[in-house]
Parts: sequence; C-alpha cells; structure tokens
Amino acid sequence: MSNASSIVLFSLSGFSATVNYRVTLFSLTLLCYSLIIVANGSLILTIILDQNLHEPMYIFVCNLCINALYGTAGFYPKFLLDLLSSSQEISYEGCLLQAFVMYSFACSDVSILAVMAYDRYLAICRPLHYHSFMTKRRLSQLVCFSFLTPFSVFSINVLLTSRLKLCDLSKSLQNFIALGFLLIPPVMNPLIYGFKLSKIRNRIHGPDVLQHWAPYGEEAMSAAGQLIS
Repeated sequence: MSNASSIVLFSLSGFSATVNYRVTLFSLTLLCYSLIIVANGSLILTIILDQNLHEPMYIFVCNLCINALYGTAGFYPKFLLDLLSSSQEISYEGCLLQAFVMYSFACSDVSILAVMAYDRYLAICRPLHYHSFMTKRRLSQLVCFSFLTPFSVFSINVLLTSRLKLCDLSKSLQNFIALGFLLIPPVMNPLIYGFKLSKIRNRIHGPDVLQHWAPYGEEAMSAAGQLIS
C-alpha cells in the first residue's frame, strides 16, 4: 500500500483461528456485554430517578457508567458481528471511528476517576468548605472537563492521522486494539464505585423499590399488550 487513497477496507486477521469456537466466543462475549449493559444501566437509572442521589459523588459514578456504555458500544457490537460473519472487514473510516471511541473512552474513564478522587479529597480533608466549593456550576465544569478534554484531543489526533500515508499495516493491525480497558473497567467500575456504596445498594434493595419501578413496569406491560393485539 503506497498511500491512503488505495485503502478501502481492512481485513482483520486472527478470526480464522476461532472458526471452531465462534458460537462459544459469541455466547461469552454477548453475556459479558449484557452484564455491562445491565450493571451500568441499572446504576444510571437508579441515580437519575432518585432525587436523594443527586449529589456530586453519585453524579460522577453515573457519568462513569455512561462512559462505560459509550466505550463498549464502540467495540462489542462490531466484534459480535465479526464472530458471526464469514468476512471480517472494516473500512478505513470505521477503523478511525472505532479508535477514537476506544481511546476517548479510556481517557475519559481516567479523567472521571481523577475528578472523583478530587471530590473525595475535598469531602474528607476540607469538609467545611466542601459545599461552598462543589457547587452545581463547578460540578458541571468538572463533568464537562472529564469528557470534552479527551474528545477534543483525540478528535485532533484522528484528524491528523487520517491525513497521513499508510504503509505496511498488516502487522500493526494484529495489535491495534487493547482489550484491557474494554473488559475490566466497564464490569468492575459499577461493582467498586457503584453497588459498593450503601446508599445506592439500599436504594436498589430497599422495601420501596417495587413501588419505585412499578409505573415503568406497567407502561412496559401496556406497550407489550398493544403490540400483541
């Protein structure tokens, strides 16, 4: 490949070795992705719907879970499709988009954790000044910083990368994606930073949880009945 203009599709290597195990890998990957969606989604809904959880620490946890859904959505659907497809190909633009999503997800994850650490520092070491400093405006600024900074940096990075000439990509593509950030944080973060918090745990397992979710269940049942009829 002499230049980028001749590149239309990338053929992803490594899937040929999984022909005999595709169903098993697909099932395990789908189970992992479903666990990520359920764990993060339940925390997001719990924090959004409960006014008592609208505090800086829980808002940061909510954004951490939103970021996990964003990052995994850039990898798992395409990976699941490739496991079932006979040809595993991705366009150059799709490759850049996937790289942008995964790298921005990883950096946003680190940024949110850093902001959470700063929030805990203020709450523990400066409790008297905490509420005067951690206002709604400052909270919004910290959340925007956690997302917009990585997005801006990697937008420029991807834009500059798209203008470069590409040569001999066959070896580099084999190690293009690091799965560590896509497997561990989306599953562990809700367990460590979400369900471990007693206030969230009591809200999920509390006696009024059924009353809290009952209206949504009734709406779902009503919609299902209309579809069946």
